[in-house]
Amino acid sequence: MKIANETKVGILAAVAIAILILGYSFLKGNDVFTTENTYYSTYDRVDGLTVSKPVFVNGYQIGRVSGLTLMADGNILTEFKIDKKYAVPQNTLARISSTDLLGSKAIVFELGDSQIYAQNGDTLTSDIQKNIMEQVEPIQKKAEAVFAVLDSVLSSVNNTISPEFQKNINRSLASIANTLNTLENTAVQVDGMVGTQKSKISGVLTNLESISTNFNNNNQKLTQIFTNLETVSGNAARLNFEETMNKANMAVADLQSVVDNINNGNGSLGKLLNDEQLYHNLEDASKSLDNLIIDVKQNPKRYVHFSVFGRKAE
Repeated sequence: MKIANETKVGILAAVAIAILILGYSFLKGNDVFTTENTYYSTYDRVDGLTVSKPVFVNGYQIGRVSGLTLMADGNILTEFKIDKKYAVPQNTLARISSTDLLGSKAIVFELGDSQIYAQNGDTLTSDIQKNIMEQVEPIQKKAEAVFAVLDSVLSSVNNTISPEFQKNINRSLASIANTLNTLENTAVQVDGMVGTQKSKISGVLTNLESISTNFNNNNQKLTQIFTNLETVSGNAARLNFEETMNKANMAVADLQSVVDNINNGNGSLGKLLNDEQLYHNLEDASKSLDNLIIDVKQNPKRYVHFSVFGRKAE
């Protein structure tokens, strides 16, 4: 059977028209080969959001934006096409979010915890995420205010500080640098001294450790010694110091009485010390005894007579 050229042209035209329609529908975000659920949400503004933008859940695309309609009250009715194999809870939040720094928009579903799922044609709760510029703008204003204050302060400080004051600051900084350098040199010297005296320091620490060990080992003995000292101290504190002082005062009084009697010439010792006549007699007796001893030495025959034959002495 021979097909006429006119028939072939008609078939090709129909196929082209069908392809054109399918392509146009696909470019609009409609998938003609899969079954989808349609959901809606209303926003007061949709900056950067267009038809065919993706719908994400945790970064995974489950659908696309299929339509935007401006309503009489100024809000924008947004239509979503979601694959039927994905169940969407009824309290899911549809948020317009930025996908990059250039301001591209997409819909992000925050799935709710409801056990009831949205049906085809239901309207979801809407939300709009602030873009980066809106988030940065308050910080930018605060930063500008802070910079203005800093500029004013720096200007005031610059006008207040004189050249002489700046020179003093420079000298102070130089002095601080020299001091730090000196401290560094001192630290190096101390480090060297510690290195050279390391053995002595080790010996000292060893001795200290030995002393501490001895104290620890003789702790009981030390405790006993301190207890004995405490006992002796307590006994000394209980002595009758008042009685002892009274006896000492009495002894001093008796000694004073004896001295007074001697000074007054009473008694043998007082007369011996205070009688001048007795002093002169003793002095004369001493002289006579001295003369006698001299005479005995010079003339012993006057006082000692002896004879071998017993002759009568003259």
